[in-house]
Amino acid sequence: MAEHLPAHAPLIAETGGLNAMIVDSTALPEQAVGDIIASAFQSAGQRCSALRVLYLQEDIAEDFLSMLYGAMDALTVGDPTDFRTDIGPVIDAAAKARIDGHIAAGQVLKQIAAPAEGTFVGPTVLKVAGIGDLSEEIFGPVLHVATFRASDLMQVVADINATGYGLTFGMHSRIDDRVADVVAAVEAGNIYVNRNQIGAVVGSQPFGGEGLSGTGPKAGGPRYLHRFTAQKVVQADGQGPAMTGAEIAQAFAAQEIRQNALETCDLPGPTGEANRWSVLPRGRILCIGGLAQEHAQAARALGCAAVAAECLPADLAQVAAEAVVYSGGDPKPYRKALAAQDGPLVLFLQTADFERWVLKERHVCVDTTAAGGNADLLAGAG
Repeated sequence: MAEHLPAHAPLIAETGGLNAMIVDSTALPEQAVGDIIASAFQSAGQRCSALRVLYLQEDIAEDFLSMLYGAMDALTVGDPTDFRTDIGPVIDAAAKARIDGHIAAGQVLKQIAAPAEGTFVGPTVLKVAGIGDLSEEIFGPVLHVATFRASDLMQVVADINATGYGLTFGMHSRIDDRVADVVAAVEAGNIYVNRNQIGAVVGSQPFGGEGLSGTGPKAGGPRYLHRFTAQKVVQADGQGPAMTGAEIAQAFAAQEIRQNALETCDLPGPTGEANRWSVLPRGRILCIGGLAQEHAQAARALGCAAVAAECLPADLAQVAAEAVVYSGGDPKPYRKALAAQDGPLVLFLQTADFERWVLKERHVCVDTTAAGGNADLLAGAG
């Protein structure tokens, strides 16, 4: 795109995830096990939203895993045209070889049988110390399990965020305050509470990630169609103050990014399910060109950290911006420099509607039927 399309051409990408679920000691184990089986193994684990890393509170881990293994034993791996089959093949021989190699190098806790002929992989559970043991997504029916102490819950969330991925996240708990704390802290585009974390429904669960997992806007969300429409390209004479990449990074570090939602909307869904869509500031916004000061002021008013500066394309690698708003003369060198960077895709915005895209979207889906008794007693309330 950077080489062949206009710089203002929109980029919409969903780039995969390293998706986690946390199950605490108050969760309903029967429901959690069913949701884990669906999230990790449905479609042979070949969904970008699929569960990859399961964190179990250590108090319940042994009994919970026994239930999970029993549910796995009930699965049938085989011909997907047979109605008795639960798990079909992975997509090709290369994928099977890669998944098999990962399993062989891990600590297997449980694996169920699969046909020897074809590209089948039996659903597998591997033991890990935490999500940091994984450097990339394994796109198949492989679930990695770690345990945690109750006091380390928020550290687990920090470890999940530290991967840089942010597509889906799941949590099973009956403590509302605990759920609220985790949902507020986790950095993922789609968050599922007390249900499985696959199968987003258009109109109810707009789908898409952040960070290494996508650019937004969310597919099926209220802002999606607008991103496909032509907008006025903005150009102006002049430029922002000259700054090096290091100086821009320091200017970002001196600013706070608003964490609360700017807009929320409850979306329709089935009875017993709550769906809430929110818009938040994207983060660090670099503004270049004749309107840099004006654009930076508008981005800061939305809660972003924004810097108006003129810099060389080569300096962008030091900046760690999440979007570049451009109003200068020749945008191509800047977009090519951004395209060459490793890490999350950086939005390049050169249109009058840039304020819509320096925001990010999140969605929280809650199964409101998963109470299972008086949860106040679990929380220690009188």
